[in-house]
Amino acid sequence: MPPAISASSAFQKKSIAVLGGGLTGLLTAHRLTSLGHRVRLFEQSPRLGGAIRTERTPEGWLIEAGPNSLQETPAVAALIAKLGLTAELVAAAPAAKNRYLVRAGQLVPLPLSPPALLASPLFSLGAKARILTELLRRPRPLPADLSFAAFIRDHFGPELFSTAAQPFVSGIYAGDPEKLSARFAFPTLWQLAQTHGSLLRGQLALAKARRARGEPAAPRLISFRAGLQTLTDTLAARLPAGTVTLNARVESLRSAPSWQLTWRDLTADIAHTESFDAVLSALPAPSLSALDINSSRPLASLAAIEHPPVSALFLGYRREQIAHALDGFGLLVPTAEKRSILGIIFNSTLFPGRAPAGHVALNVMIGGALQSDLARLPTAALLAAITPDLRALLGVIGEPVIIRHIFWPRAIPQYNLGHDAHLATLAACERAHPGLHLGGQIRDGISLPSCITAAHRLSNLTPIER
Repeated sequence: MPPAISASSAFQKKSIAVLGGGLTGLLTAHRLTSLGHRVRLFEQSPRLGGAIRTERTPEGWLIEAGPNSLQETPAVAALIAKLGLTAELVAAAPAAKNRYLVRAGQLVPLPLSPPALLASPLFSLGAKARILTELLRRPRPLPADLSFAAFIRDHFGPELFSTAAQPFVSGIYAGDPEKLSARFAFPTLWQLAQTHGSLLRGQLALAKARRARGEPAAPRLISFRAGLQTLTDTLAARLPAGTVTLNARVESLRSAPSWQLTWRDLTADIAHTESFDAVLSALPAPSLSALDINSSRPLASLAAIEHPPVSALFLGYRREQIAHALDGFGLLVPTAEKRSILGIIFNSTLFPGRAPAGHVALNVMIGGALQSDLARLPTAALLAAITPDLRALLGVIGEPVIIRHIFWPRAIPQYNLGHDAHLATLAACERAHPGLHLGGQIRDGISLPSCITAAHRLSNLTPIER
């Protein structure tokens, strides 16, 4: 079998295959080539960047097809500085701290302080009392796993869950909180419950610890002047010539004596085989489930991981077409409101340069696990379905001056109850096939900072010259 890559062994230049050209794969390849390894990155699609994709139109609209912002964690800040992109950063506008929830058909600001909570019409007096008494909660034994819905109801009661936590989950995972695992989908909250009992006290302790390290109490939201694709484009440009192969579907791996990787050139329908010392994968679950490894499919069970469909409608309007001030990050809609949208991001408020002068931009999210049929509608039908909501919630009148419909048939992997079985499958595959290492969204978290952490973990499996 090929030797496992160990960070403790003496430095030796390796030949390494990286599977997947999203942020995790790109950063993994970048770090390994910087260490002097020979790297080949294989990406099945005709472009790099994965879900990160930015379009700038001649009229001045900046459209993000995937993520709209990035949390500036210490690891993110260090990467941006290392790539020389600090001057390209843009921070979210101060108004972005405002978040709206829909309650009884009206937009209500999410309270950001105890006095604001007490004055807010968002929750009843009973719910407010339940939220404040959560501060007194002490650690108690937790089950092996618990749905996020049950976890939040246990801490705060049913009203906060249905009013705030459920739409919060829709905004992050586009998922079903009755199925999502609290332990694996929200590991920080799970750990806070174990160590502090109270999630509120735990969050206060986290903020205090960040301040003690000289960090802000919460990471700020950032992007780049030309959009988030600046990050992946820069990583791609720093790779040595010949590193990347696009339109390349990896079909099989054989591990004797070195790794034999067979990939198919999708433009010519020709198969090729190359040898590597190790294989590092940042592929999504559907691709991993179909991968032939030593004439078997040890990751086939990953096909059961749910990826609900999501549609995003980027809509541009003249400013006078929208009555609402759009003074915030955006809004989230609880399912109890029976609307056709999950939420709306106020793009042109969030960052500068997202719309031409005199215009505003919205990003409307539709579908997810609880409304999957809506996500699959064609553009005209989708716009017709959400227009009454736009009119009622934001006072939108008239037709948009620009529309972009981005459809993700398999949007976000759901860390549902039982996700530990999938993690065990990944670990068992690695033990059975030394030199094969698996990471990315299926294992390391779905956020962009998590993708960066995954790349650090994968690339650190390679010996580093001391």
